[in-house]
Amino acid sequence: MEIQRIHHVAYRCHDAKETVEFYQRHLDMGFVLAIAEDKVPSTQAPDPYMHVFLDAGQGNVLAFFELPNSPTMGRDEATPEWVQHIALELGSIEELLSAKERLVAAGLDVLGPTNHGIFQSIYFFDPNGHRIELAANTRTDEQMAQLHEVAPAMLEEWSRTKRAPKHAAWLHESIARAEAATEDETH
Repeated sequence: MEIQRIHHVAYRCHDAKETVEFYQRHLDMGFVLAIAEDKVPSTQAPDPYMHVFLDAGQGNVLAFFELPNSPTMGRDEATPEWVQHIALELGSIEELLSAKERLVAAGLDVLGPTNHGIFQSIYFFDPNGHRIELAANTRTDEQMAQLHEVAPAMLEEWSRTKRAPKHAAWLHESIARAEAATEDETH
């Protein structure tokens, strides 16, 4: 089997129209198509829905279902809200900072930018409570090669100990050094 790409990723929404308008207005996503049925095609269960698809760029599609006959949607209370999120990539740090300004000006509460060593991110929530991350890469090929090389050993150690392995500690140490240098420059 050879996966070509993700065809689409689907989430639930409170209101399909509000959701499409939010992603169009705040993230410039095109509204690709809508599918509505009175029965679920795979199970034939009677459950009307509106399924909307948005262009997330480069052939990626983000989709949502509005399910009017289902109980009000919530979130998995056993999972911290920062864990489940939709991460979208921007082309540069400048675009990321501009996006933050635009989102804040529109009245959204935006966290960040947060430096992850190989990318920086900002975070906010859509009208459905889904956490959105906008990220801009800052990585080098060397960093990615190092991270790729240690990934199997890190996973194996985590599997045994359930403690954060230190194979890539250099990544977070470099962030701390950069933040300290910035702090020194401002004082």
